[in-house]
Amino acid sequence: MRKTKLTDGQLLSQYKNGNEEAFAVLLERHKDRVFTTIYLIVKDRYQAEDLMQDAFIKAIKTIKSGKYNEEGKFLPWMLRIAHNLAIDHFRKAKRYPEIVMEDGSSVFNTLEFSEAPIENEHIKQDTHNLLKRYIQELPEAQKEVLVMRHYMQMSFQEIADATGVSINTALGRMRYALINLRKKLNHSNIAYDQNFYRK
Repeated sequence: MRKTKLTDGQLLSQYKNGNEEAFAVLLERHKDRVFTTIYLIVKDRYQAEDLMQDAFIKAIKTIKSGKYNEEGKFLPWMLRIAHNLAIDHFRKAKRYPEIVMEDGSSVFNTLEFSEAPIENEHIKQDTHNLLKRYIQELPEAQKEVLVMRHYMQMSFQEIADATGVSINTALGRMRYALINLRKKLNHSNIAYDQNFYRK
């Protein structure tokens, strides 16, 4: 059987048994998807290519160390590795996603103030910092869905596949993440546009 016809699981088994060519087939099969996933986050082609290489190197090390145990789910596993590397890069670059709430409004699009420009900038920066902190405080499952949706622009079906849950569970986690963010922001003492919090 030609290697291109083998499943990911069969190729992984061959690779674990010393067939280096089997991983090359996996890489060729999935590199575009992994690259796109990273590129959507970092918005830089060269950086995305570097991170894609890092992702596959990390995968090789994990498999060779015997720690890979996601039989038959290679692509979602690879996307999680890519996701984590890209998010780490994103955090180091101190850039965060635009969060769109349930009613379609964006926290940053509605930050329009009529006061002095310097004060505006301070308020906006305070809100950015507060939002970053609140995202980190979300329960892990909620934070993961929010990050995949807004950093990676993944569909809820893709999120469900990557995290191994039903699409309804993914939607529910996103809903609770937004509710929790709204509650945290409403209880903060920072100046903000009240229109943002309308339901």
